[in-house]
Amino acid sequence: LEVLVAIVEKGSFVAASQMLDMSTVMVSKHIIALEKQVGVKLLNRTTRSVSLTEIGANYYRQARQIVELYQAANHASEQMQSQVRGVLRVSAPMAFGSECLAPMLPEYIKAFPDVQVELDLSTRNVHLIEDGYDAVIRIGNLPDSSMIARPLQTYGTAICASPDYLQQFGTPNTPQDLRQHRLLDYAHWTSQTRWRFEPAVTGLPVSCLRSNSGAVLKRAALAGVGILMQAEVLLREEISDGRLVPVLREFWPAARPMHLVYLRDRQHSQKLQSFVDFVLERFRLA
Repeated sequence: LEVLVAIVEKGSFVAASQMLDMSTVMVSKHIIALEKQVGVKLLNRTTRSVSLTEIGANYYRQARQIVELYQAANHASEQMQSQVRGVLRVSAPMAFGSECLAPMLPEYIKAFPDVQVELDLSTRNVHLIEDGYDAVIRIGNLPDSSMIARPLQTYGTAICASPDYLQQFGTPNTPQDLRQHRLLDYAHWTSQTRWRFEPAVTGLPVSCLRSNSGAVLKRAALAGVGILMQAEVLLREEISDGRLVPVLREFWPAARPMHLVYLRDRQHSQKLQSFVDFVLERFRLA
């Protein structure tokens, strides 16, 4: 349709080919295919001129409207891509999202006031397309996929307790010693992910507190309730000022990679790119 409109408006196959940046042979092939598809002749062609047939004139008027709508839709899409505005849906692990990502968001929102951020914190791996997210933060190794994964930092796990707890119950020297201690667990942990060590330790006691909130578990550890295994980045301040004491350091699980993940076909969205650049810069400075 776009080729037909260009020929009529420019008055020749040559001028249309220059406008559309294609060869005159290709322009001719498009018209032949279009006439074959509709089953009628649309253009009268001579060596010197091109004119519309009666049916072609009616077809051209409708084709022009369609082309204009198509061009308007493309323009609107380009405008949306070039502007940092709209709803930005992000998913992150619950503890990391609340303790590390959420404190960054006010600065981003102030910098991009036309973006409405929706932050979903979850313990499950969400699906970018099916769940409608622009970007997600994933911890652990990623399967090969068509998605873009930007590395943030490694996600290490620390084991610690308060000085009061260790004074009352003693300091464990090996993972096996945890059988005699009070443990603080995440509610979503399974038997395979709970207190992982190499070699594996069995027979650990039932935790004295389980919660899906890292903040709740950290608060309990600070109060001397038990021993906590949690992301090191979430405990950095408490360990630094001595309110929590690392234990079993040589047995801590290996650090896992963490990525900001988004779909390849959305990488040109200025809204998404503004968030990606912001997060990467903040983690670079951290």
